Amino acid sequence: MGRRGTEVARQAADLVPADDNPATIVSAVEEGRRVYANVRRFLLYALAGGMAEILVMLLGPFLGMPLPLLPAQILWINLLTHGLPGVALGAEPVAPDAMRRPPRPPEESVPGAGLWPRVLLMGAFLATVTLAAGVWARETDRPWQSMIFLVLGATQLGVALGSRARPGGLANPFLLIAAGAALSLQVAGVYAPLLRDLLGTEPLSPGDLAIACALSGLGHVVMRAQARLWPERRPRAASAEDSDPGGSRPRPGLRRPAPPRGRCPATGRRAPVRRDRRRRGPGEAARRR
Repeated sequence: MGRRGTEVARQAADLVPADDNPATIVSAVEEGRRVYANVRRFLLYALAGGMAEILVMLLGPFLGMPLPLLPAQILWINLLTHGLPGVALGAEPVAPDAMRRPPRPPEESVPGAGLWPRVLLMGAFLATVTLAAGVWARETDRPWQSMIFLVLGATQLGVALGSRARPGGLANPFLLIAAGAALSLQVAGVYAPLLRDLLGTEPLSPGDLAIACALSGLGHVVMRAQARLWPERRPRAASAEDSDPGGSRPRPGLRRPAPPRGRCPATGRRAPVRRDRRRRGPGEAARRR
């Protein structure tokens, strides 16, 4: 304890509660798990978006699109998707089942525990949706580069909304505000004259804008689906050991070892020794010797 403990005990301890309240340890563990989950949440979101942009630039020329995105358009997408939404992801609350999950191994890295397969899955999905929208726009004589620009940015924002720890609620309103502001600026990059000249985009029809917004909803749906199929770490089911922490209930198939001689079979403590305090006479002491 931080207040009542001795200086030697505080120096030798690994954890010192400052308020002498054991419940503080539970709160500290919960906060640590929240921060760790938010770091992994941001890595998944950012790495999947960066992988999608690389795949779009590499595979676009093979699909008849020589330059899928201009350098200014890539910078604009990165600024909007990794700026305010990325910061807002760090304010996500703790998951409802965070304290029911088993602890992670100390040797586990932050990108470990199945994070890389999820990054590859989401990156491939984002690239596939974006390239499909671009090919469709090119085949129908629409501004395909502007379509790719809008779909890629909007779909990443849908992934950000699907990364919430408590979807469907208002536990983190900053993420909703950040995603809405980023989507508004992304649409303004297609319709605002000043931004169109800066980014090299062309205006889209209302139908094309509706298609791009619908595709962004797919990012949210797929993100929630893969979070359900591959959760971070499944909660630990209640076992007989949890209901019997002291170990007084024997396990099936195992026999409790017999206590040492001189100890109580129930508690394992040393049994009191009864000593004969009667005074012995000289003759009795001589006989005992």
